[in-house]
Amino acid sequence: MSKLIDGKEISARVKARVAEEVAGLKAEGISVGLAVVIVGDDPASRIYVNSKKKACALCGIDSYEYALPASTTQEELLALVKKLCADDAVNGILVQLPLPSHLDEGQIIAAIDPKKDVDAFHAVNVGKIMIGDFDFLPCTPAGCMELIDSTGVSVEGKRCVVIGRSNIVGKPMAMLLLHRNGTVTICHSRTKDLAAITREADILVAAVGRPRFVTADMVKEGAVVIDVGMNRLPDGKLCGDVDFEAVREKAGYITPVPGGVGPMTIATLMQNTATAARIQNGR
Repeated sequence: MSKLIDGKEISARVKARVAEEVAGLKAEGISVGLAVVIVGDDPASRIYVNSKKKACALCGIDSYEYALPASTTQEELLALVKKLCADDAVNGILVQLPLPSHLDEGQIIAAIDPKKDVDAFHAVNVGKIMIGDFDFLPCTPAGCMELIDSTGVSVEGKRCVVIGRSNIVGKPMAMLLLHRNGTVTICHSRTKDLAAITREADILVAAVGRPRFVTADMVKEGAVVIDVGMNRLPDGKLCGDVDFEAVREKAGYITPVPGGVGPMTIATLMQNTATAARIQNGR
């Protein structure tokens, strides 16, 4: 039976650390502010935004929400982003994805000042992550690294497999593992004999977006398994990309869904916002 990696507990420690940092900045007369832009009425996006607002309150970060109708035009959204970039009270800007299909996400992300890009999606920040000289790390991959660290398992020299190659999780996750001297393989929909590769992984990160995709026969005995997936089943229950009940019998460590990676994503966002405020104020 594997040991559970408790994302709620670990994220609480991260947020407590951020709250202390924010309090220190406030003692110097520096407030910390995060602007969150949500377009449309996607229920999942609304849940995420509400969670981020609650975390801001806990960490002492000022939260500014801009809820725009689904009919918002590209020009209107770009104008808002430009306004927030120029607002000194705003240290971090987050545009909640996905956007309605008529909006160009790439153009919106490119319009965010890289120094306020607390999601680390801007090409400047992506490039910095590639060379290992970064100000911010993407929230979900950085949260995954913190979860791996909590196990006491060193990444150095380990076989690491990431299932998924998205710009948001898969690719940056692979880079962070590589920066820690892991031997990294990225798998995707065109990978041949996927199970043979995943069975070699000392550290396995599943970010494929398919319910219970990773089965016990795909996992090495004693592996660290990080489940990034968040899928809603027909009965309304949530599950990850890993068949949790089966895999937990084989893995050494495993994250649950919910309560694993999700809380860490939000905690890392808080850390990035505090870091942005510190950098912008020369601290």
